[in-house]
Amino acid sequence: MSSPARFDRGHTDDLMTFLTASPSPYHAVANAAERLEKAGFRQLSETDAWDSGTGGKFVLRGGALIAWYVPEGAAAHTPFRIVGAHTDSPNLRVKPLPDMGSQGWRQIAVEIYGGTLLNTWLDRDLGLAGRLTLRDGTERLVNIDRALLRVPQLAVHLDRSVNSDGLKLDKQRHMQPIWGLGDPHEGDLIAFLEEEEGLEHGSVAGWDLMVHSIEPPSYLGRDRELVAGPRMDNLLSVHAGVAALAAVSGAAKLDHIPVLAAFDHEENGSQSDTGADGPLLGNVLERSVFARGGSYEDRARAFAGTICLSSDTGHAVHPNYGERHDPTHHPRANAGPILKVNVNQRYATDGSGRAVFAAACERAGVPWQTFVSNNAMPCGTTIGPITAARHGIQTVDIGVAILSMHSARELCGADDPYLLANALVAFLEG
Repeated sequence: MSSPARFDRGHTDDLMTFLTASPSPYHAVANAAERLEKAGFRQLSETDAWDSGTGGKFVLRGGALIAWYVPEGAAAHTPFRIVGAHTDSPNLRVKPLPDMGSQGWRQIAVEIYGGTLLNTWLDRDLGLAGRLTLRDGTERLVNIDRALLRVPQLAVHLDRSVNSDGLKLDKQRHMQPIWGLGDPHEGDLIAFLEEEEGLEHGSVAGWDLMVHSIEPPSYLGRDRELVAGPRMDNLLSVHAGVAALAAVSGAAKLDHIPVLAAFDHEENGSQSDTGADGPLLGNVLERSVFARGGSYEDRARAFAGTICLSSDTGHAVHPNYGERHDPTHHPRANAGPILKVNVNQRYATDGSGRAVFAAACERAGVPWQTFVSNNAMPCGTTIGPITAARHGIQTVDIGVAILSMHSARELCGADDPYLLANALVAFLEG
């Protein structure tokens, strides 16, 4: 492995800004799109005919974004180099009938999204964010980034065995946040949001809302060498992918088309029109081929030469639970991005993919590590195997090692986001 690239604190500062500004997948893709537009990319509508022009382009659909850069001289069969990531994170999401209450407390009915660590949402000051759909069909992003909600834990005096027997939480009974006193009234929450957004009463017809911790990201530790913050899984990769794609756009000599694919709904299986198991990525890539005058043969040639790095967070070795990790694979913070391997295809990496990733890290001067699960522990998965199987393209699973994955507040090394971004730049440059 080469010596590490010089750590740029500015990249991690910017990551923390991005995390704060992106409390929902809809905010994440809006912020990513704004950054790409500043880099010269332009938005395309899926309902319009696409031209054959060069340059940076992107499409938005819900909480997903696909962006790509067509270099000068790109042929219809030019292959793609894709950075894949996801925009969603485990959290608590507002139910269709949100107004509820008990014992004189007003509450908001929530549903558990993804495999969240439930206890990490207790006794936190929570905001509310997401998307409102108005009766005229337009959409409005909303972010109440102040102490609005709280899920109160039962006092130890009323649960004397909590520290000896462990905390046991019922997802339905124990996770409904409070937001005031009195009796609940149907329509209160949406009326409150309409007032906050300056909308006419009754103008909201639909909503996709979720809670978030309002505590901002921060550096941590004696030497500020760690970063704690929300939604690192997986906005850390989205942020790095946006930065990498913007950096390579305009490159004079590219023999491929660099792409960023940021999907929604990874945390619950990716099966949606904005998830990796849906048709969005394939449709965009095919339309890009056909817009340049390509045929199905050109599409097949382009896909056969395409490589995807599926970038998602992985597990750093835990100081208090070392036995839960494979004894010979201990990813550490600030030691560079990780290559994720599972022979049962929970990750898509194989030996040739390993070589692709190692070559990119070597060109970038970035150290890297390998993650594999303990044989006695089940292995998680990513968009990697789904992307490989659905589109028939070579896919490699990578990411950044973190602690407290799926917590309301996660932890990584302060160097690693920058090191990942450097590796992604080298990969997209080819």
